[in-house]
Amino acid sequence: MKTTSPILIFLIAILCSCNQPKDLFNGKDLSGWHMDVPAMDENPEVESPFIVRDGLLVSLGEPRGHLITDNEYADYKLEVEYRFAGEPGNCGVLVHASTPRALYNMFPQSLEVQMQHGDAGDFWCIVEDITVPNMESRRGPKDNWGITEGKERRIKNLTDDSEKPLGEWNRMTIECKADSVQVWVNGDLVNAGYNCTAQKGRLALQAEGAEVEFRKVTLTKLQ
Repeated sequence: MKTTSPILIFLIAILCSCNQPKDLFNGKDLSGWHMDVPAMDENPEVESPFIVRDGLLVSLGEPRGHLITDNEYADYKLEVEYRFAGEPGNCGVLVHASTPRALYNMFPQSLEVQMQHGDAGDFWCIVEDITVPNMESRRGPKDNWGITEGKERRIKNLTDDSEKPLGEWNRMTIECKADSVQVWVNGDLVNAGYNCTAQKGRLALQAEGAEVEFRKVTLTKLQ
């Protein structure tokens, strides 16, 4: 009876471990992340808009800025569970983030997946671009399209009723593979694009005026 080579077992273990979900938030602190908050440039004593509270990662909404992963990622599935525990408001996940403050001296170059209450799953182009079917009906007249200030950067999502009622937890899944980006909210496919102008980068969470709680931020590498 043949036995499996120890080297083969080791290689299989490595391959399997590469596809295991990785928690980007450890429930204790913000290890693996760094902040870019313009208001802190002149006053480092400004209260941080990103904290850990009762095992949750919380974006307080103000002062505005971004919580950014230290590492870059490509070809992955990102799962985020979040809720607006108080008033409805705005937030987002940025994928393929690179140059800091590339738009309005605030937003890093990236593609935003919108979390704003009522609009979860919209794409916002931030000095990066993406193509979707029915582009003109979802983005507006072609002559107005663009990826910088003053241009039509919003690409509306496909559904209006995928979010849970205010205060309940939502599950957003973002799959980035090569130049495609697909988004699900609570199991519904709400957006899908291709020809994205970036294929790798950091991930970022926003502080954009409203308090948002995150209980899960998990990344799984795709083959």
